[in-house]
Order: sequence, then C-alpha cells, then structure tokens
Amino acid sequence: MKTDALVALLREQGKTVATAESCTGGLIGKRLTDVSGSSAVYRGGVISYTIDVKRDVLGVPEAILAAHGAVSAETAQAMAEGVRMLIGADYAVSSTGLAGPNGDGSGKPVGLVYLAVASAVKPTVVREYHFDGNREQIRLAAAEAAEQLLADQI
Repeated sequence: MKTDALVALLREQGKTVATAESCTGGLIGKRLTDVSGSSAVYRGGVISYTIDVKRDVLGVPEAILAAHGAVSAETAQAMAEGVRMLIGADYAVSSTGLAGPNGDGSGKPVGLVYLAVASAVKPTVVREYHFDGNREQIRLAAAEAAEQLLADQI
C-alpha cells in the first residue's frame, strides 16, 4: 500500500500510529510525515538504534534482549507494544534487523528484519522478513513492508 493511502486509511478510521525504529532509522516515520495531513494520524516515534534505548525508553525487558537479542521477533513485539503505550497511539509499528553491510556478530544474516504491529484491540502481529540488496535497499524494503503490515492490521 502506498504511504498516502495508508495515511488516508488511518484518517478514515480515526486512528493514530506511532513508530519504534531500529534498522530503518526513522524512515517509516519520515515516509508517513512526507504525506500532507499526516499530523492527524502520526503521533511520533522513537529511533531505538541501541539496546539501552530499546530497554530504557521502550521498555523491552532485559531478559528478552539477553535471550533473543536486539534482532528478534520478541524484541520487535516489545518495541511496538512499548512505543504504543509510551506515545498513546491506537497502533504502533516497529522494525529491528540487520541492514548491513556487516552483521552484528550474532550469526544472523544481513537482510533479516522483524516487523511488528501492536494495537489496542488485537494481539500484536510479528513477521520475519529476509530482504536482499544493499543497506539502502534493505531499509526501504523494510519500511514498505512495515507500511503494508500496518495497513493489513487496520
């Protein structure tokens, strides 16, 4: 779904969204705010590029980070749920992954991305993706997939 259509869908539903981004570095929020009128639906976001921000700002439990790492389905879920509560949005989308060109030493492959969407009324949805390409291509693919995952949950 195109970003402007997603913003229109949120407006039609009278819903708001927040973002918690790691590997996308704010790209999801940027794409949303590129749409005129997005201030009616986009409440804000956190770029949680480090583990301590994931833990201390978004409330990702230390036990999840220790057991599963920063790039995991469990971390993506906790990030989305944490930012939704922190910012007070109807929906929240999160991204965590490895955009490359190097890995993080965990043995997880570059291009591995976890996206999650949390809402006030449905269980949190988490998806695992494997994107190909360079750093920019992986981040763009992740942002586009995040928008589609969000649209699918609205």
